[in-house]
Amino acid sequence: MVMELTVTGDAGERLDRWLAQRLPERSRSEIQRWIREGRIQLNGNPAKAADRPEAGGRIRIELPPEPSGPEAAAEEIPLSIIYEDEDLLVIDKPAGMVVHPAPGHDGGTLVNAVLHHGPDIAGVGGVRRPGIVHRLDKETSGLIVVAKNDRAHRHLQAQFKARTVYKEYLALTEGVVTPPAGRIIAPIGRHPVQRKRQAVLPEGSTGAARARHAETEYHTEAVYRFATPGAAARRFSLLRVILHTGRTHQIRVHLAWRNHPVVGDTLYGYTRRSLPIARQFLHAHRLRLVLPGSDETLEFVAPLPADLTDLLTTLEQEA
Repeated sequence: MVMELTVTGDAGERLDRWLAQRLPERSRSEIQRWIREGRIQLNGNPAKAADRPEAGGRIRIELPPEPSGPEAAAEEIPLSIIYEDEDLLVIDKPAGMVVHPAPGHDGGTLVNAVLHHGPDIAGVGGVRRPGIVHRLDKETSGLIVVAKNDRAHRHLQAQFKARTVYKEYLALTEGVVTPPAGRIIAPIGRHPVQRKRQAVLPEGSTGAARARHAETEYHTEAVYRFATPGAAARRFSLLRVILHTGRTHQIRVHLAWRNHPVVGDTLYGYTRRSLPIARQFLHAHRLRLVLPGSDETLEFVAPLPADLTDLLTTLEQEA
């Protein structure tokens, strides 16, 4: 597939930066790789990342083929739909559901359910992850947005890339978080040894463990106690967490780095001796975005699911 663009405005900006701003679904590093592979031409000549196209310049991009693999199949799986219009779905995803098919998860995913609900979503944004503009971990419950057409997909992806979507979570963590409100600003990248984990890394780390800016805001909503006979009472903090960036496992990594792992998150330091819970206490609670094709901003809220509210009832809330 070939894409052709004409430079209009912003003349003199680096080509890789100019393209990254206009192709929000593509990262700047991906665009730089295309340039190295000779996939991008500027005015008929092989382009360089540092080229500075002028207004009226012609850019031709030979897009690489999508990764091979089977298309997701529609499956009749119940969905908790919070909102739907002609452009998007807002779904309250249950814990335990994977967002899209991947090795080891060929079916039973949110995408399989969405394709049964709306067959026309097939192919929106690609055949492997149709409609998906952001993700939630398998064991995280709560709000997720699905685009129903390509125009909405581009519009929503642009909002997420620009970090203008408000994303608020509820998390129960071990210990009393101090200060009770604040921001955690620490770069995150792939753990250098344990490949399934992310980690806070030194600023400027490069290569496979490249560190990327990550910022998490939190506010303590309540502090709880849990006592068992013959043992000291354990304390927990219920946090309202706001994401200002969207790194993989960001909330889990940042809170564990502060020695307050999310309850139930055994990958990042939670011990099952603390509280009996089958999954991590992390819920995408509130989402605010601009509807595609309009200037209207809507806010969506998903209350805590029963398994998490039931756990809170076993704890004693401190005054």
